Amino acid sequence: MQIENDLATEIIGSAITVHKILGPGLLESAYKECLFYELISKGLYVEKERPLPLIYKDIRMDCGYRLDLLVENKIIVEIKAVEVLNDIHLAQVLTYLKVSGCKLGLLMNFNVLKIKDGVRRVIHTP
Repeated sequence: MQIENDLATEIIGSAITVHKILGPGLLESAYKECLFYELISKGLYVEKERPLPLIYKDIRMDCGYRLDLLVENKIIVEIKAVEVLNDIHLAQVLTYLKVSGCKLGLLMNFNVLKIKDGVRRVIHTP
């Protein structure tokens, strides 16, 4: 989990940079693009909008999910630009973690005055 913790520190630092430059009030897509840019600029392997299949009763369904960002195949980053994070946002990240096999997710709301108030670490332990 140390690798994930180190990566999370890098991701949060990059989110702080994005938030300092852009501030609150933009669309989620703007923050996603800028955070993606910051992370790949650091040499990290990042997938944007990575498909995550839905498996139902051992059958792969055509519908599925798209992860906002997957960093180093270890951390799921779900980006929001909402008034307030609520339980459904947390449930979404937990579901993504469970389905993907990842242990750590970062739920980030950029629609806050201080980004540290908009970051939640989400841990899945099977």
